[in-house]
Amino acid sequence: MIASFYRLFIINLTLARFGLDEIILSIHLFAPLRFLVYLNPYNWFRDKNISQAERLRLCIESLGPIFIKFGQLLATRRDLLDDNLVNELEKLLDRVPPFPVSQARSIIEKELKLPLNEAFASFDENVLASASIAQVHGAVMNDGREVIVKIVRPNIEKAIRKDIDLLLMLAKMADRYWVHAKRVKPVKVVEEFEKTLINELDLVREAANASELRRHFVDSEDLYVPEIFWNYCKTNMLVMERIDGIPATDIKQLNEHGMNLEVLSRKGVEVFFTQVYNNNFFHADMHPGNIFVSRDNPDNPKYIAVDFGIMGSLSTSDQRYLAENFVAFFNRDYRKVAELHVDSGWVDAATRIDDFEAAIRAVCEPMFQRPLAEISFGQLLLRLFETAHDFNMEIQPQLLLLQKTLLHIEGMGRQLYPQLDLWDTAKPFLEKWLSEQMGVRAMAKGFKRNLPFLAEHLPDLPQLAFKALDKVANDKLEIEWKSKQLEEIKQEIKIANRRTVRAIAGSSLIISSALIAGLDGIAPTMIGSGILFTPVVSIILLVPGLMIMFSLMNER
Repeated sequence: MIASFYRLFIINLTLARFGLDEIILSIHLFAPLRFLVYLNPYNWFRDKNISQAERLRLCIESLGPIFIKFGQLLATRRDLLDDNLVNELEKLLDRVPPFPVSQARSIIEKELKLPLNEAFASFDENVLASASIAQVHGAVMNDGREVIVKIVRPNIEKAIRKDIDLLLMLAKMADRYWVHAKRVKPVKVVEEFEKTLINELDLVREAANASELRRHFVDSEDLYVPEIFWNYCKTNMLVMERIDGIPATDIKQLNEHGMNLEVLSRKGVEVFFTQVYNNNFFHADMHPGNIFVSRDNPDNPKYIAVDFGIMGSLSTSDQRYLAENFVAFFNRDYRKVAELHVDSGWVDAATRIDDFEAAIRAVCEPMFQRPLAEISFGQLLLRLFETAHDFNMEIQPQLLLLQKTLLHIEGMGRQLYPQLDLWDTAKPFLEKWLSEQMGVRAMAKGFKRNLPFLAEHLPDLPQLAFKALDKVANDKLEIEWKSKQLEEIKQEIKIANRRTVRAIAGSSLIISSALIAGLDGIAPTMIGSGILFTPVVSIILLVPGLMIMFSLMNER
């Protein structure tokens, strides 16, 4: 707890050091506190030539990997943010300050248990790329193949754990005191984020991810995945085929090579939906620093992906609900969207469909009056989340990676080709997938999938059926026998109860009669402790006794 509060203090100090207090205090809510900007001593001596965007990028770099990840997400949203800010944030994709090459050499030799000059024919000490989790060097294998060597930053897990502990502390406080915690699920969101980041530190896992994705797209004309060299892959390092490509957001280079940017932007959307729906295994960190374009065949360009530390997958039900939601949006079927949200449990079952439908329509219709190519899916999602907030929509932690990736893809696609019609590209793909999941084709596919199981167990069916029927017959006899015993016990208890009740009733009648006959009219027996009169006591005993007797007579 103390460590978390100390980290929170450091974060605030860092914000003040880079002059970002002026951003926070520019919010209307904090207007009365704006004078604090002038009391910040860091503002007195700051270099006025450094822009606010650059200060924000430097601040994020200083705060560490979790903040860098957030900055990388913002770097893809040119449709939402100022160009100058995005240009600075893009430096977080692969130009984070590197760690010393001596540490990189030490890690490699420790992992491979070999001197560096024996492990590789040559090793480039210049850093090719440096990001929040790791940095990359070029090398040449002993057989002459060019590769890249990726090395995890020293002590990075310790730094990540500190920020995660802080986030968990804040999330637990929110879970306890925030009225919207049940809907937003802050603890689950942080836990999902933690799992993703910790997994990213294991480069053997990343190598396995790359290997599987390569298998899915081995003959694809849309995406190339480099080869992994398994003998050189360890927890803190991996070695992968070196690729030659143009950064996906370097529009100038792409135009110089005559790339068909319209085809390229559409392929980005298709690759994303292919991974999510055909493979159910998608690259969940597709920011521009991880995506390149092959120089071959400019008329039909191909993407090249790197950095496979964060991958995602969905359950079948989540896949179906998402596909149906997307198609319903494309068709402007707002009632279907509302019903799907309720059926999936994302919105409270008590929600009135008509009210939710009307709220969704109010968000979507003004946007759909524009050409589809001008509609930002990211902006639409944000507006919908604001609307769903009023209907207590719960955050789905398992979908956060998908949402982030979709925002990356749209942002990159719009950079490549501003007229990208995400809707037109995605709709036929989703409709085809849904048709394959339902109806006769889906039934045939399911039967084919289960055919080996049926063939294996079919010879045993007669014997299993006989055993089941025999067990049912025996169980029925046993139940009938037990029922007879239970009925006999029940009758015995009933007779015993009747005798007991008669005795109680008789006693009540005798006592009450004696009190009425012998003590009628006598003064109160206990004035000081309860105002009890003898006639009242006799009536209290008499009434239930008579009721019990009449009940027993009726039973007969």
